[in-house]
Amino acid sequence: MRIAILASGGGSNMQALAEHFRIALVLTNVPGAGVLARAETRGIATAILDHRPYARDRAAHEADIQRTLEQHGIELVCLAGYMRLLTPFLVQAWSGRMLNIHPSLLPAFPGLHTHARAIAAGVKLHGCTVHSVTDVMDEGPILGQAVIPVLPGDTAEVLAARVLAQEHRLYPAVLRQVLDGAADWALPGAALLNPLPGPARAA
Repeated sequence: MRIAILASGGGSNMQALAEHFRIALVLTNVPGAGVLARAETRGIATAILDHRPYARDRAAHEADIQRTLEQHGIELVCLAGYMRLLTPFLVQAWSGRMLNIHPSLLPAFPGLHTHARAIAAGVKLHGCTVHSVTDVMDEGPILGQAVIPVLPGDTAEVLAARVLAQEHRLYPAVLRQVLDGAADWALPGAALLNPLPGPARAA
């Protein structure tokens, strides 16, 4: 299956996926994003579609994203730190074929600043979630979650680093389940809870 990764930042989740799967395309909206260098090192095709020249015309920007994905024969899309809220046009075009990883235990803490919000809320457990993408942000069917404890003295930065390590384990594991057909992830309400070995486990 030809997989594309959409990312806006350094690309550590892209690299984690690329270590296990053949990636056909890395697309970013940020010229100079670190994900480009990581992709080029691995010989992965890249595309840059900076959203800024489109001003507020999200439709035109996403039409060009869709055209690029089609040109590369993409069959499945993985969002990996793609910091643009997608419109129904692109989400529906990839319905049942788009995954996202989010740095919280959804449905808790959708959106941004998840680690600081988790600490402020006083939760004892935190982690990350892989879900299929739907029209409502961070509300698609959950496919897997990795859980870590929130420790005394944790800062948002320290907690983020520990969660990121789990993201690098969880995303490839869930994608493998999807590609193997073990997760009926295209159906609303379907869920796969994927335990991971080691001291920081998913539940």
